[in-house]
Amino acid sequence: MTRLATAQAAAQAEQADSAARALGLSGADSSEWQTRCELAALYRLAAHFRMTDMIDTHISARLPEHEDQFLINRYGVLFHEMRASDLVKVDYAGQALHTGIGAPPAQRVNKAGFTIHSAVHQARPDLHVVMHTHTTAGIAVAAQEQGLLPISQHALKFYGKLSYHDYEGIALDLDERERLVAALGSNKAMILRNHGLLAAGSSVADAFHEIYFLERACQAQVAAQAGGAKLNLPSEAVCLRTAAQFDGDGASGIINLAWEAALRMIEGDLPDYRS
Repeated sequence: MTRLATAQAAAQAEQADSAARALGLSGADSSEWQTRCELAALYRLAAHFRMTDMIDTHISARLPEHEDQFLINRYGVLFHEMRASDLVKVDYAGQALHTGIGAPPAQRVNKAGFTIHSAVHQARPDLHVVMHTHTTAGIAVAAQEQGLLPISQHALKFYGKLSYHDYEGIALDLDERERLVAALGSNKAMILRNHGLLAAGSSVADAFHEIYFLERACQAQVAAQAGGAKLNLPSEAVCLRTAAQFDGDGASGIINLAWEAALRMIEGDLPDYRS
């Protein structure tokens, strides 16, 4: 490591320590700070891949040592500027448990975001990270009656493993949580009809992998339909085989390798996401 790189790493570490102290986190809270940093990175990557909708949409992460609490974005912070200290800790009742640096006394959390994310976190203890997006391609496919078509390798990742939830209006009614998780079932990805996409995972790397492939599948579908030619659909046997291949023995290694590579895309962003 060069002297410059060493100095930069030291400065980043000091900045992170300062931000953690400002939140009242000690060494015993290292797991929370690590979760905050990983989640902030996921927000930055969503911005990098243009999966944002101004201050709307949201990503959340359950706190590893507090299963009834999760982190979500402070409403009003753009994804490309998200920092670990910008994330708001809430419980399943919607109560803000901690204030972030620069946040107003009353924590601002998108109400619809709380409804959607609290539903999944409560019902699916295996899913620690939840992403919801409003991309053009995602909304376009969500508006199509047939949903996601098995016309690309990216789409076949979700063959037989993609849920659908009918649109009920802006998700402000907590009663919708029950119907949302019932629609999700045992899957990790779902199309919210006339609305957007939802993907989740056991880790930030897993959730990123899910939303990346689902978004790319939607982009490919919209582009293929725009060509006007008749679409080619693989056989049922090929669809099932490909979906199974995505869950093969090496899947977790590929997912983590992709996450590590993605982090390099935002390494030089300022302010540092780990602050």
